[in-house]
Amino acid sequence: MAHILELRNLTKHYGAVQALRGVDVDVHEGEVLAICGDNGAGKSTLIKVVSGAHAMTSGELRLHDQPRRWSSPHDALSNGVATIYQDLALAPRLSVWQNVFIGAELRHNLLPGLSVLDKTAMRSRTRHYLQRLNQDMDDVDRPVSDFSGGQRQAIAIARALRWQARIVVMDEPTAALGVRETARVLALIHQLKREGVTVMLISHNMEDVVQVADRIVILKAGRVAAQGVARGVAASDLAQAIITGKWPSMIGATVPA
Repeated sequence: MAHILELRNLTKHYGAVQALRGVDVDVHEGEVLAICGDNGAGKSTLIKVVSGAHAMTSGELRLHDQPRRWSSPHDALSNGVATIYQDLALAPRLSVWQNVFIGAELRHNLLPGLSVLDKTAMRSRTRHYLQRLNQDMDDVDRPVSDFSGGQRQAIAIARALRWQARIVVMDEPTAALGVRETARVLALIHQLKREGVTVMLISHNMEDVVQVADRIVILKAGRVAAQGVARGVAASDLAQAIITGKWPSMIGATVPA
């Protein structure tokens, strides 16, 4: 499978603190790759580097086999890498379509030098993005605050699709959600994969990970401790692997730190 993103010998230092210590990760096009590990393992730092929120100290990030160094999250987003953090960064009082197009509003010209917002086009495209995610939200004029946690995840993903993201990084997308809403979010991840979008999933919920992931990378103390194919891995096996830093011997392959 072709690599869409490659991280090579990635390091990140915050003063004397070494958050990432030579991380090597390959992300395959169209897969769901889960990044797992205990608190302090380096997961958050890794996604901040991938998203452009933090600059790497050293190493290389290659997108479509081209070396990249993001200057900002907008730079990463413009190159097809969208990150959806746990708080979703939605404006609850604004409508669905306004959230999807916030900062990238469509306009049409009335006269030379005079343009207005093209609200009709933005409403229509918002419905289209949501339909791609199998979400029935015809009333895109309603404020985001009217919707459930799982539906808000769909709105955040629709915004990523609006930017034509080919990689969507999802940070703890099911945190604080109930069973029904969690199932809705996991269905969204499956749908993104069917759309050919690559997903990097950061989660502490091992049950969720084994349901949607194709491969799993385990970080420990800022290094890749182990990785393997998710198929056949039980949530309990994965939880144990995070503690030991060793992949279950009967499944996949262990990658030493």
